[in-house]
Amino acid sequence: MAGTILEPGQIEAAASKPPFFTHPPRELFVLRAERLEKLAENHPFGDYLRLLAGVCRAQQQVLDNPPPLPALDARRTRECLAHNVPPLAADTLVREDAWLAVLEAWLDVFGVPDNPTVAAAIEQLRRADSGQRKAWAVALISGQYDSLPAALVPFLGAALQVAWSHMALAIDPADMREREDQTLCPCCGAPPMAGVIRHRGQLNGLRYLVCSLCSSEWHYVRLKCSHCRSTKKLDYMHFEGAPLGIKAEVCPTCNGYLKQLYLELAPDGETLSADLATLDLDMLLAEQGFQRQAPNLLLAPGGEG
Repeated sequence: MAGTILEPGQIEAAASKPPFFTHPPRELFVLRAERLEKLAENHPFGDYLRLLAGVCRAQQQVLDNPPPLPALDARRTRECLAHNVPPLAADTLVREDAWLAVLEAWLDVFGVPDNPTVAAAIEQLRRADSGQRKAWAVALISGQYDSLPAALVPFLGAALQVAWSHMALAIDPADMREREDQTLCPCCGAPPMAGVIRHRGQLNGLRYLVCSLCSSEWHYVRLKCSHCRSTKKLDYMHFEGAPLGIKAEVCPTCNGYLKQLYLELAPDGETLSADLATLDLDMLLAEQGFQRQAPNLLLAPGGEG
């Protein structure tokens, strides 16, 4: 097989280069659940955070024991990678049937709490046919929140996250080609939920964007808006002491912002749980006229549930 022969110096450089793309950890959802339970203590939205901890534990159960699912189409994956198209393009695959089995599996294992609003939402999801479920999912993936009941968002979003995380784990990270200004997930094409600033080893000081759907991470340079790519007068807003290690990168060009989790400030931090636990920062930014650009699929816009 023909290939490129690397000189010793090139080999060392290749070995030391930080990865562009990384998978979510296989225990991602239980880590989120544990973090949410910890953050719920004495938190004004504690009940909501505990509810979502249960959502995440059910996600982990399905990820660990997924229902029978078709294997990824190897030819389609190769073609997508060859043409720099996300191999798990959410806007396409969400219209197919495979992920519906994951939703059924999640509904089967989720322990519905004694909460009439939650119970009604779960029952609405159970009763919906596949066409309605896909229509709601298309709306959620595309950010058209007015086209689905707000109460369904965290539960439908949870199933979609499990389905795409499961598929993402079947993709070889080495196949993901780095492109400049990669503002959407190179694996599934979804927008980032937040950024995370690493603090150890070769990743120290690097920013990775965390996918809102498949939870994969990809490198994106700091001091550049991940929405409009502007580098002009970015500001970093946070409450005193940056509680939970969260700061918001605010862009005056597009009037949007993206939360950043600084692991140096919160070594045990996790992006989704930290995002949900700092909704007061979103409220402050909204009052000042800034718009949230990053979706959290366990959160309906406009409230904490």
